[in-house]
Amino acid sequence: MPSSEHASDAEQTPPEALIERVAVGQLEANCYLVTCPQARETLIVDPGAEAERILARARALGTRVTGIAHTHGHFDHISATEAVQAGLPERVPVWVHPADLYLYDRRARALGVPYGYPLPADLSLPDERLTDDGALRVGRLRLTVIATPGHTPGSICLHLPGRWLLSGDTLFRRGIGRTDLPGGEEDAIYESILTRLYPLPDELAVYPGHGDETTIAEERHENPFVQAADG
Repeated sequence: MPSSEHASDAEQTPPEALIERVAVGQLEANCYLVTCPQARETLIVDPGAEAERILARARALGTRVTGIAHTHGHFDHISATEAVQAGLPERVPVWVHPADLYLYDRRARALGVPYGYPLPADLSLPDERLTDDGALRVGRLRLTVIATPGHTPGSICLHLPGRWLLSGDTLFRRGIGRTDLPGGEEDAIYESILTRLYPLPDELAVYPGHGDETTIAEERHENPFVQAADG
C-alpha cells in the first residue's frame, strides 16, 4: 500500500518506473497509472471518468493497485473514484491535499453531471492527506508531493526525482490551469510555477492533467503565461 513519508527519505537514484496515460471523460483529463515493475504495484492518479477503461488498463498491467491519488479535487479528475474502487479486488486508500476537501461534497461533484460525469448515490471522501514535501511510496518508488496552490487551494504535483513530474492542472504544455473557478487564485498559480516547478531540472518530463507531455525547460522558456526571469 502507498504510504506517506517525508521526502528526505526518498532514494537518491529512483528505480525504473512505468507510467501510462489514459485520457478520460468529456473534458479529456489525463488519468495516470504509475507502476513500480519490481514490486508490481500501481498507483492510479486522477480517475475522472470511464472507470472500466482505467480498470482494464490496470488489469492488463498484471499488477496490484495499491492506492489512488488526486492532484486536485475537480470533478473531471475524481468522479470515477468510487467506480474504480468497486472494481478492485480490495479497497485502497485515496490521497488528496486537505485544502481541496471542500470539492468532495455533493454540490461540487454535481457540477460534472451536465458533462456526463457520474454522481454516485454514496460519495466517498479521501482517506489520507497529502502534505507539501511529503511523499507517496509505490513499491520502491517514492513520489515527492509538491504543493502548488492556484488552480485550487489544494493542488499538488507528484515528482519522481530524476524521472518526471505529474503536474495536474497547475502546468500544461504551453498553458496553465484556470483560476476563475471558486478557490482559484491567479497570483498563487504564478508563484507556484515560478518557485516550485521551474527550478526543477531542465530535462524533467512533465505529464499534465490535460494534453500532451512537455519538459520543464520548454515551459520555462516557451510558456506564454509564465516565463522565468531569464526566459
